[in-house]
Amino acid sequence: MRRIARTTRLWFMALLGAAVTVGTLGAVAGASVAGERSDAPFLETLGKPMQVSSTVPLNGDVNPYGVAIVPDTIGTLVKGDTLVSNFNDKANVQGTGTTIVEVSPAGAEQTFATVGTPPGSDTCPGGIGLTTALSILPGGWVVVGSLPTGAGGNLPSANPAGCLIVLTSTGGVAETWSTTDINGPWDMTAQVTPTGAYLFVANALSRSVGVQKTPPVGVCTVVRIDVSLVAGQMPRMLSSTVVGSHFVWRANKAALIQSPTGVVLAKNGTLYVAETVNNRITKIPDAITRSTAIASGTDTISSGGALNGPLGLTIAPDGDIVAFNGNDGNAVEVSPQGRQVAKVTLVAHGAGDLFGAAVEPAGRGILFVNDGTNALDLASVR
Repeated sequence: MRRIARTTRLWFMALLGAAVTVGTLGAVAGASVAGERSDAPFLETLGKPMQVSSTVPLNGDVNPYGVAIVPDTIGTLVKGDTLVSNFNDKANVQGTGTTIVEVSPAGAEQTFATVGTPPGSDTCPGGIGLTTALSILPGGWVVVGSLPTGAGGNLPSANPAGCLIVLTSTGGVAETWSTTDINGPWDMTAQVTPTGAYLFVANALSRSVGVQKTPPVGVCTVVRIDVSLVAGQMPRMLSSTVVGSHFVWRANKAALIQSPTGVVLAKNGTLYVAETVNNRITKIPDAITRSTAIASGTDTISSGGALNGPLGLTIAPDGDIVAFNGNDGNAVEVSPQGRQVAKVTLVAHGAGDLFGAAVEPAGRGILFVNDGTNALDLASVR
């Protein structure tokens, strides 16, 4: 996403004693109500963000999107390092980035992977353009989404477009996963089980079969991918299930596309989805076991207020949902009950700068990409 607007810096101020509803568009962000919580919201414990490292690799790719923290050391992956995927190439053409960089906590950066042609008969319809969809599975398998663009950065003509790319722990392309349920994978979160994993993918595209010209708007889906994991073998995609439907997407000159982006799974199995176009956060209950899709807007937990084109999502150590605005550089903390409890500025005048983010191990802060500086930044707990 490129910078598309400027905004003054806003800071969250508590409304003492006020009970403010945040369930409908245009509501004002409110403070915690007496009796709801006694601790400070996670965002209010953070200090001033600092740059950890540039995310520009040797080939010059820019526009960092996805963030994933390495859980275990294996191959060239080092526990505690952060992987970051790049969406643009050196010429800043969207949907043509091919690299994932690995950044250490001390700020050392190296290229983990340069994604080229898939092996054998594997395909990725439309080509390669790495997105925010980035997860690391047991065994060091890295899964990254691709939403490629055509000439000049236009939306792809392939239908469906893109795929999930599985990389080894040393950054080599092992295989690709593509189905009719995967269409422009834009973001992703993973839940590991004793025998496999569930990947929840927010799609950014949807078109009628046989229609090659992409319309300016449409509706898309959120999909659960069931994955089998066996030691010593490549991960295997078992099935795909649409768990969310009728999420709005639209073409955008500055951002390429606006669609459901951030997805994050709570401990109780509820999947939260950031709807950029409708400026709200929706929940999908029982996402791991669900066999039917919930339509966008059926269960909105928060909209309007401090939310301003939310993109990335993560879960704070206290269980709150943290959304990262695409239109102003602010992060907004929302309780599971839907109350907006805090807002902080991560990037001043930061429209277009925030995307992927993750809570640092042990909950000591938030790592997030800064597209304005092509860097990985950290806001640590004071």
